[in-house]
Amino acid sequence: MALAHSSASAARAPRRRFLPARRATPGPKHHFFGYYDKTPWDATGRYLLALEVSFIDRPPRPEDAVTVGMVDLAQQRFIPLAQTTAWCWQQGTMLQWLGSAPDRLIVYNSREGDRYISVVHDVHSGARRTLPRPIYALSRDGRWALSINFARLADTRPGYGYVGLPDPWADQFAPDDDGIWLMDMESGNCRLIISYAQVANFRPDPTMEQTKHWFNHLEWNTDGSRFSFLHRWRPRGERRWKTRLLTANPDGSELFCLAAHDMVSHYDWRDAEHILAWARHPKAGDRYYLFRDRAAEVQVVAEGVLTVDGHCSYSPDRTWILTDTYPDREHMRTLILYHPARNQRIDIGRFFSPPQLSGEIRCDLHPRWNRDGTQVCIDSAHEGERQMYIIDVSEIVAGG
Repeated sequence: MALAHSSASAARAPRRRFLPARRATPGPKHHFFGYYDKTPWDATGRYLLALEVSFIDRPPRPEDAVTVGMVDLAQQRFIPLAQTTAWCWQQGTMLQWLGSAPDRLIVYNSREGDRYISVVHDVHSGARRTLPRPIYALSRDGRWALSINFARLADTRPGYGYVGLPDPWADQFAPDDDGIWLMDMESGNCRLIISYAQVANFRPDPTMEQTKHWFNHLEWNTDGSRFSFLHRWRPRGERRWKTRLLTANPDGSELFCLAAHDMVSHYDWRDAEHILAWARHPKAGDRYYLFRDRAAEVQVVAEGVLTVDGHCSYSPDRTWILTDTYPDREHMRTLILYHPARNQRIDIGRFFSPPQLSGEIRCDLHPRWNRDGTQVCIDSAHEGERQMYIIDVSEIVAGG
């Protein structure tokens, strides 16, 4: 794999332009959204999806329900809509607006009897329908969902899966009848498209033997023609897991390995062919890289400018990158805008991260864009409660 460096202009010194963070959710209960790869705003910009819970100091138990709701930003009030016991601190309940009707339909995961399911909910009429599998990632048009085994994920990566139901394949390293499922969001029809066994046998190395395999961080590309996922396993006798970044067609065909040097973390599709990811490369170490799907092309991005892992995502117009950092020695997280064409970093906020909220129950900023790229939303506990905040970035991004 050839390694290139970005052709962007010479790096400018990082700027600091801290912007006001307006609290969007009310106390005394805690509120959060979840991950960075989806927007909480509806199509009108008036409603902001949020999850409400009464505690933040421990992992959820099987009986703990979280309230699914939305904030009416015009009236500054939280509107409860439903409750679910299928949730986690890092990715919530996969709550999001359905691409086919983002002004009224939301989707979230739930538990029904001995299985996890998903619910399509009309926030204005209250009408609901259920689908037979939980969602992990939705195509942008809302037609297709990728689904995985959230019980297995809870065992292998606490904080990302759901507690309450056992994994039927808990004693199997790489089952051939479970893995990534494709579900039709209209009919509910679903089928297994990639199994754990298939991936474990795809370009294997000795560290994959006799150990449990799991999938994490699934994401569709921008036009729904491909999707990506992380394949993880923990070698026997080691504390840390290893990770590969793979892509495939919606039917599971044309499986391709983009990164296979032990570590891949957060990533986002820039377009239908390129993925920005914090990953490892034997020639340059841990960096942000831009990979081209189904090709041996990779280049370093933001060398010496973005120097640590963060929850990265492209603005709707693909001009800016929004990301953050983990807590530094002062327990502060930095919120960052980066302009790739100008190779310029602008720090737009610093937020205290309570050290007691660590590990599975940590409160990452998980920054995400609104639909026109003029605002960002974060989860933060810098005021002592876990709440959601909105930051207006319109003046910065206006210049393109």
